[in-house]
Amino acid sequence: MTSRVDPIRGREAFEVGFRSLRDWLAAIPPEAWALPSVLPAWTVGDLAAHLSDVAGSAASLERASRGTAAVSPYVYMSGYSAAAPEIADIARGSAGGTERTPQTALAAIDGRLAAALVLLDRLAPGDPVVVARRGPIRLGGYLATRAVEIAAHADDLARSVTGVDPPQIPADTERLAVRTLLEALAERAPGRSVEVRVPPYAAVQCVEGPRHTRGTPANVVETDPVTWLRLAAGRITWADAMAAARVHASGDRADLAAYLPVF
Repeated sequence: MTSRVDPIRGREAFEVGFRSLRDWLAAIPPEAWALPSVLPAWTVGDLAAHLSDVAGSAASLERASRGTAAVSPYVYMSGYSAAAPEIADIARGSAGGTERTPQTALAAIDGRLAAALVLLDRLAPGDPVVVARRGPIRLGGYLATRAVEIAAHADDLARSVTGVDPPQIPADTERLAVRTLLEALAERAPGRSVEVRVPPYAAVQCVEGPRHTRGTPANVVETDPVTWLRLAAGRITWADAMAAARVHASGDRADLAAYLPVF
């Protein structure tokens, strides 16, 4: 079962993570915005504009009507794949479109983030179900998906712009992103036969099979936070991560290739 996310802490993780990325974008050379990113057909500027849209979507939340059932973060993020062309089109038309400059994009990010934080402060008490772009979801859960966006795209940007220090995502933001994606894996592959560990942040049990109850689990997967984010978001395949020794897996069920990426 997916755990509830405290919306106050989720809001804090969203703000500090977003500001960290915004400040990094402001510090890179202006010519870097035109570079191709590691995401096919996306430039660094497109990624920045997408982050502006991430803030804009948080600024457009509304309380759902009474009795509306909320989807889990995993179900919410599952809608990303089908919406990928729409997401790309929005990014390329956002924050100035074809006339976009680093200055216009950063101004759009600042304005949308400020509006989002005002709204989140008003909505956070009580963790209401909100109407978001991909469906109804509890506010805390929605903010967990924003942490995933921030952490995943921070890594995308770090790999896209070389020769500068990478973005430094605050631990609270990265922790929330890692935990959210681990719980998404457990929802996608329910069970207790495999323990997946991402130190220092979290671990979950998943995959059908004999249940582990005590002692060392028979099937263990362990990796670092960045590799886990890449696996869960489809930036690297299970086979490539194993070949690069980025994942340590033991046990005859400790193969997660069939369950990745999680969205």
